[in-house]
Amino acid sequence: MAAHIDAAKSVKLTVIPKEESRLWITWNAFYQNRVAMVSLIVLVLIVLSCLFAPIIAPYGPLDGKIGERLQPMGTVGHFLGTDEQGRDLWTRILYGGRLSLITGILPVIIAACIGGFLGVIAGYFGGIINTLIMRILDIFYSFPVVLLAIGISSALGQGMNNIIISISIVFIPPIARIAESAVKAVMAEEFIEAARSSGAHAFAIIRYHVLSNVFSKIFVYSTTQISISLVLASGLSFLGLGVSPPDAEWGIMLNSLKQQIFIDPIVTVIPGAFIFLTALTVNLSADGLRDAWETK
Repeated sequence: MAAHIDAAKSVKLTVIPKEESRLWITWNAFYQNRVAMVSLIVLVLIVLSCLFAPIIAPYGPLDGKIGERLQPMGTVGHFLGTDEQGRDLWTRILYGGRLSLITGILPVIIAACIGGFLGVIAGYFGGIINTLIMRILDIFYSFPVVLLAIGISSALGQGMNNIIISISIVFIPPIARIAESAVKAVMAEEFIEAARSSGAHAFAIIRYHVLSNVFSKIFVYSTTQISISLVLASGLSFLGLGVSPPDAEWGIMLNSLKQQIFIDPIVTVIPGAFIFLTALTVNLSADGLRDAWETK
């Protein structure tokens, strides 16, 4: 009997912290989702290809020869063909992906920070503060996303910085609404009342108790908006409200090639195909992350 007790004492029990356990459960559920995993792998390959464009691309993004304009796919030295100025499309796709991914991801990050902050403040304090913040955001929320983005971009003018600002403004209201709703649910929990009774400061409660419970909801929802932001940014560039030529960007490339649709339609749709593929993989990966996080 004593031997069994000594053996039991010698065994070290490893307790996985709650946060690590939650992350492990989420990753395991995400890994088992084959569609989400394949989408994530494809997305990572696209991002890495664009990131290492100077190494992978065979030409410069602005290098072109008029004598080689509108070469078809499979041309020696230009396996995706060339555009209307004889520039290599594969090179333009890689460099263009950099700007497209930036204008797709950065606005969502900015909107998540600002919208999340406003939503948390509104949800925690409630009352007139909640009414003031949420009613102002409802003014923007009442407009269709595309129409609001076009209106703000037209007012700010052309340029990458302006397109990031305009898309960020578009996504702040929905993210703030998600954050405010999540905070309201947390405020009904007993540990919030216990923290208040102990004399904890409001911002200490927000930092240690509220944010830890609502951050995941804000993060998961924000990831689902990246694909919309990517398509929206490319659409604004296509309309001439985004990044200006001759910079390589998928929306601009689609605009510049639209006149050639009757000459070589396959070359024309290449930038659109990359926009579609990237947005699809982001969307499927985000859906997989959402489903994995909701796994008990």
